[in-house]
Amino acid sequence: MPNDLPDALRSRAESLLEGVSRKDLAQRSAQLSDHYRAGGASRAVVSSKADVTAYLVSRLPATFAAVAAVFDEVRRRSEAFAPRSVLDVGAGPGTASWAAVEAWPEIETLSMMDSNREFLDIAAELASGSAHAALSNSTRILGDLTHPDTQLPAADLVIVGFALAELPEQQVAAIVSALWNRCGGVLVLVEPGTPAGFARIRSARAALIEAGATVLAPCPHAAACPIEAPDWCHFVQRLARSRDHMIAKSATVPFEDEKFSYVAVGRDALPASAIDARILAPPKVTKAELRFKLCTAEGIAEKTIPRRDRQAYARLRKARWGESLPTKGKPD
Repeated sequence: MPNDLPDALRSRAESLLEGVSRKDLAQRSAQLSDHYRAGGASRAVVSSKADVTAYLVSRLPATFAAVAAVFDEVRRRSEAFAPRSVLDVGAGPGTASWAAVEAWPEIETLSMMDSNREFLDIAAELASGSAHAALSNSTRILGDLTHPDTQLPAADLVIVGFALAELPEQQVAAIVSALWNRCGGVLVLVEPGTPAGFARIRSARAALIEAGATVLAPCPHAAACPIEAPDWCHFVQRLARSRDHMIAKSATVPFEDEKFSYVAVGRDALPASAIDARILAPPKVTKAELRFKLCTAEGIAEKTIPRRDRQAYARLRKARWGESLPTKGKPD
């Protein structure tokens, strides 16, 4: 499946499971999953190496797949973007850092910042198994974004993956704007694809537009978000489950669908391809027509393609949830 873990990361993560009780792993994984589904922050449930190891099994594959999917879209929207430096904020075990060097092998320097020392220690162990110099020589920063004295390096690509929930809601806009000031090219925010996760993305998006950022994805515009509750904007990435992943989650199917919300913004000078719309839900396919729910510059729209329009039907029948429609009408 696309966006599965790189072999080096999978191998390194599996080596950390040697001698670990699978029963204990399953119990800790269940606690983690319950905690995250309830909207909790990691600092309240990840406090030991055993907790982080459980995280590697239960969440690492899914968060990697989601972030990698977002990076794929950033690359489609701006082929000219070629980051040399990366700042991974709320890095956890370094998931987004691994996804970044997969997407842009030319990355030269990489900094991972987190407030949890256990995560950073595991991030160092995992990174040491990479042949990519930026990862194996990466800098790790123990810090707290809510503290004004936390110093962070500037970078071409700044990533905040599944970390906004760790911040006090009233400080998110200011912190995101400060991170934008450390960004020389693209800032990416990814959150769980839940109403709460989308609400954080929506708030951060508004703050970034106010700060002068240009929206790259997923939105085809920089107007106010037209989505209204109880609806929310999210996408899905399917990933394969390992045997340990299935045991840890008591799963019976060999795959998982990770739902996520995100926004990627860039500097004005960054060339980006134009799109007309984003597909916001699984397309409905019938014998007579295709039906799409779209986000457009004019708001939320429904688009119907009758089968008798053979050219358009053939062009769009394989379009999928989350894809963009560029100006010429052909899906990415």
